[in-house]
Amino acid sequence: MRFLDFFRVVPQYLIPQHLLSKGMHWFMQVKQPWIKNNTIKLLTKIYKIDIQEAADEEIENYPHFNAFFTRALKPDARPIDPTKNAWCSPADGIISQSQVIHGKTLIQAKCHEYSLDALLGGDIEYAKHFIDGDSAVIYLSPKDYHRIHMPVDAKLHSMTYVPGDLFAVNPTTVRNVEGLFARNERLIIRFENEHGVFCLIMVGAIFVGSMETIWQGKITPDYQPTIQHWDYQEDDLSYSKGDEIGRFNMGSTVVLLSPKGKMPGLGEIEKNTPIQMGQMLAQYAEYNFSTQDEHSPE
Repeated sequence: MRFLDFFRVVPQYLIPQHLLSKGMHWFMQVKQPWIKNNTIKLLTKIYKIDIQEAADEEIENYPHFNAFFTRALKPDARPIDPTKNAWCSPADGIISQSQVIHGKTLIQAKCHEYSLDALLGGDIEYAKHFIDGDSAVIYLSPKDYHRIHMPVDAKLHSMTYVPGDLFAVNPTTVRNVEGLFARNERLIIRFENEHGVFCLIMVGAIFVGSMETIWQGKITPDYQPTIQHWDYQEDDLSYSKGDEIGRFNMGSTVVLLSPKGKMPGLGEIEKNTPIQMGQMLAQYAEYNFSTQDEHSPE
C-alpha cells in the first residue's frame, strides 16, 4: 500500500461507516436556506458542477441539498444513443473497469479479485449466467449526475438488497480494499429482454445515505440489515432505453454484467474513459435468436 493511500484507506476500517452515512443523509435533508444554499454553492465550486445543465438552475429553489444532488437535467442535456440493439451508459462517470470475466472471477485492481458469487450475494445459480461473460464498472464522483437510467429496453425480473460495508468507491480505495464491490452494500437488479438476461448493480459507499428505485422507493435499511428480495415477474414492469430507474446520494458505482458472447464490447472499453448517461457503451453481438441463452433468472 502506498504511503498516502495508507492514510486515506486505513481510517475507513476504523470509523462507524453506517452511522456517518446516516448522519450525512440527515444533513442532506436540512432545509434551512442559509445552510443548504451555502453548501450547494460551496460544493458546486469545489467539484465544478455545471449548474447550467440542471432543469432548475436556481439554487434557492431546491428544498434541501439532496434535492440538488439528485437534480433532474434539461431534456436535451443527455441525448440517448439511438443505435439499434446497443446499450447506452446508465450513468455519468468514469469507466473504472471493463473486462472479460474469467470463469467466475473479476479483477477489481492489481492484485485484487472478487467472484461473481460474492458480488451477487451468494446467488450461485444466477451467477452461472455470467461465467466468462463481460462486465463494466462506472464510478460516479460527487460532480456527476446521480440518476440511473436503463441501458437498453428490458423487463424487470427481480431485485435483491445485500447488506455490507460502506467503504468509499474512489480509485484509491478500490486499489487497496480486497473485494470492495462484493463487500459494500448493494442493490442487485435483474433484467431480461429478447437477447437474454443482464444485471445492473448499484453499489453503496460511505456517505451514500440511501439508494432508491422508481419501483420500490428508498432502500434505507436498518443499522443491522438483512438480505431483502423482491420478485417482479408478475408485475410486468418494462422500461425503455434511457428511462430513469433509480438514483444515488453522493458518489457511488454501477456494475454491469452481460452473459458470454452477448455484449463482447462491454468488456473491451478503455479503462478510465469518461462517459455520460445516454452515450453508447456496446452493441449486442449478431446471432441467431433461436440460440440465445435459454436460461432465465431464478
